Amino acid sequence: MRAALLCSLCSLSICLLLASLAAAQQNTGITAQAIGQANLRAADSINSQLLGEISAGVAYPVLGRSQFYPWLLLGAPGTSRPIGWVYETLVTVTGSRSQLPFSQLEISGGPATSTATARPDAAARQAASASATATPVRFGPSGTVTGEVNIRYGPGIDYARVGLARAGQEFAITGYHTQFPWVRVFYESLPNQQAWIARDLLRISGDLYSAAAISQTRLSLPPLSATPPAITHATMHALTNAEGQQAPSSVGFQILANHLWNLVLENGFDPQTSRFGALYVLDLTSGEAFSFGADIAFSGTSINKIAILTALYSLLEAPPSIALATDIANTMICSENVASNRLLSMLGGGNAYYGAEAVTQFYERLGWSRSFITAPFTTVGTPEPPPAPIKLPETSADQVKANPDLSNQLTVAEAGALLGGIYQCAYREEGPLIEAFGGAIEPRECRQLLHVMSNNTVDALLKAGAPADTRVAHKHGWIADTHGNAALFFTPGGDYVIVMMLYQPQWLNFQESLPLIAEVSRRVYNFFNPERQQPEIRDGYIPEAGACNYNGSPLVIDIMQPVWDE
Repeated sequence: MRAALLCSLCSLSICLLLASLAAAQQNTGITAQAIGQANLRAADSINSQLLGEISAGVAYPVLGRSQFYPWLLLGAPGTSRPIGWVYETLVTVTGSRSQLPFSQLEISGGPATSTATARPDAAARQAASASATATPVRFGPSGTVTGEVNIRYGPGIDYARVGLARAGQEFAITGYHTQFPWVRVFYESLPNQQAWIARDLLRISGDLYSAAAISQTRLSLPPLSATPPAITHATMHALTNAEGQQAPSSVGFQILANHLWNLVLENGFDPQTSRFGALYVLDLTSGEAFSFGADIAFSGTSINKIAILTALYSLLEAPPSIALATDIANTMICSENVASNRLLSMLGGGNAYYGAEAVTQFYERLGWSRSFITAPFTTVGTPEPPPAPIKLPETSADQVKANPDLSNQLTVAEAGALLGGIYQCAYREEGPLIEAFGGAIEPRECRQLLHVMSNNTVDALLKAGAPADTRVAHKHGWIADTHGNAALFFTPGGDYVIVMMLYQPQWLNFQESLPLIAEVSRRVYNFFNPERQQPEIRDGYIPEAGACNYNGSPLVIDIMQPVWDE
C-alpha cells in the first residue's frame, strides 16, 4: 500500500531508487550513530547544502554510500526515508559497509530528490525537517587569535593547512593535545568540524583542561574541497596572431605556471596570508600569458614611470631636447623623482597633477582601469598643491590587500601588457599602442623606450636570473613593504615579459625578495632556452643611491636622435 502511494506521488525513476535503497536497508540492517554531533548534508560533499545535525544516541538506517567519497546516506528511523549525507568518520557504523549500494541521491531543501527528478512528496519533506536540529550552543574554553595564524588539520606544521585566522578571531576549544602544544578548535569548514591551532598563538579564556585530552599522534586526512585555480590564462593581456585570435595556452606553459606558483608558495609568499606575491609572464612570440594576483593593486612605486614615459612619447612631436633627454634617463634609470615630476609637468601643460591625470587617461585609452597615477612623486621641499580636489579613479582591483599607495597603483597584468604593447609597437608596428594612439607614437619612439630601459644599471631582481650578457629592458621599484620589477627579456630562445611584485606588511626584507624574484626569472629563462640553461641565479648588484646621474652621458645623445634602430 505504501509503495503504491509513493509511486503515485513520485516519478518512476525515483520510486525505483527509493525502493532499492529501502530493500538494501531491510537486507543489511546497517545503522549509524553520530560520535557526538555530525552535520547532515544534501550530497556527498562539504560544499553541499547543510540540512541539519544528528547527535549521539540515535541509530539511523544507512541507505547507501558514495562510490568515490567516504560519505553515507542516512534514512529516518522507522520510515527509512532519506534525510541526508554524513561524513563517514563522524559516525559509528554497525554492519558491513561493503553491502551498501552506491547512491547519487541528492537531498534538496530537506526531502529526497534525485538528479533526474526534483519533486519530493510532502511526507518526505516533513520527515527530513523533523530529523534536522539546530547546531547546539557550545560552552567551555575558547582561544582568541593574537596574530595571523594557520589553521591545520592536525597538531603540527606537517599537517595540511585548512584555513587562516587573523588577530581577534575567536574559536571554541574542543580539546588539547597531551604531547604537542596544540589545541583542537571547532572549525565548521571541515567535514568533522575539528581543526588545530598552535597553543602559543592563542589567548586562552576559561579552563583549557576542561576540554578533551587528546593523545592520538597521527590523523588521517579527509578529502578537502578543491582549491580554486589561482593561475589564470590572461587572455585580455596576451598578444594575438595575424588573424587576431588569442593564442591557446600550451601544456608546457601551463606546467611552467604551476611550477612558479608552487615556488612562490614554498618561499612563504602565500595569497591566503598577509605576505604574498603576484606574477605575470607573457611569451612575445606565441602570445601566451598567465598570471596570478592580477586582480590585486600594488603601490606603483617607480615601475609606473614606464607609463609616464610612454604617455609622454605619445605627445612628443619632435625628438627630445637635451634637457628632456636627461630627465628621461634620470627618471627611467636613476628613478629620480624630481626628474619624473618634470616629465609629469610636461604632460600636464606645466602642472604635475594634470600630468598624473594624463597618465591615468593614457591607461584608460588603452582599456585598462586598474593602474593609475593621481599625484606627483614625493620630493624634498614644499609639495606643489593640487589644482583641484583629487578624485581617485574607479577600479575593480583589490585596493586593500597590498595596502597600495592611494595616488600610484598598478597591477602586474597591466604593467606586463604595457611592456608587451611597447614591444609590438617597436618591432611589429602593431598592438594596443598603435591602435589606441595611431601615428601619435611611432615605432622608433618605442625602440627608444626599450633602449633606455635596457641601460638600467640595476643588475639584481629579475635580471639576475638570466646570463649577464642578456639584454633586459626593465624598470625596478621598491618601497618599505613592496618590491617589484617589470622586465622585457631578449633571449636566443625567444623574447618574453615578466612582471613580479612581492608584499609584506610594514617591511619586506631584500634578502628574501631579491633571491626569489631572481629564481623565478631563472626558471622562466630556462623554459625559453632549454639549450642554454642558466644553472643558478647571479649575485647581481644595486648601485648606491645618489651615484646615478646621466647629465651629458652618451645615452642622452642616443635619446635625442630622430631615428633609433636597435
